[in-house]
Amino acid sequence: MERVLELVSFGSSGWGDEIASGVLVTVSLALATLPFGLALGFLIALAKISGDRYLKLSADIFTTIFRGLPELLTLFLVYYGAQIALQHMLIYVGVTGGFEINAFVAGMVALGVVFAAYASEVFVAAFTAIPRGQYEGAAALGLGRRQTLRLVILPQLIRVALPGLSNLWLILLKETSLVSVIGLSDLLRQSSIAARVSRQAFLFYLIACLIYLALAMLSSIAFNRIERKVATPGMTR
Repeated sequence: MERVLELVSFGSSGWGDEIASGVLVTVSLALATLPFGLALGFLIALAKISGDRYLKLSADIFTTIFRGLPELLTLFLVYYGAQIALQHMLIYVGVTGGFEINAFVAGMVALGVVFAAYASEVFVAAFTAIPRGQYEGAAALGLGRRQTLRLVILPQLIRVALPGLSNLWLILLKETSLVSVIGLSDLLRQSSIAARVSRQAFLFYLIACLIYLALAMLSSIAFNRIERKVATPGMTR
């Protein structure tokens, strides 16, 4: 037991500092990806429900690609593929020298586009669930399209889409572990290093499991409170 406490302690003799920094990177990456994925997913949903067939086709192609590709492959395409493409572009315009994409940014973009692909379907379903009479009532009051969207549709849209988005957040939280393969020092990578150096794989992977479960439980509690807060009185849950 003393050996275990020494391994997980903070300071030079334990791995507590490294694990804590990994948790910080994991949570930071998930929180940075969330607004990016939500905004992109909402725009894609608007394109899907628009009357423009080209916008709808482009949105459908986007969601088909990023829902069909494995998340790890998407991460590799962004981190390595975009890096190579930018290097070739720089060479083409006469700029020499190496160029490297930040692993955190690559992870945020890769996970964000995947999140957006799924979130767009949640938003489309939420738009569909809003009665047509809401739009007609807003038009009768003289509200424009943007005012209708902001004042009438968005509050209802958030309430309807929140359960689906909460599930996507939990998935995103777990998928942050993929960035360990491109060298970002997240929770899984730090746990893997500790397990390899200390030769206590079960201990550190168990710690990682417990931390991921704790983050998921805290997220579920937070989303449940948000759902109760935005629910209208008398609404059937």
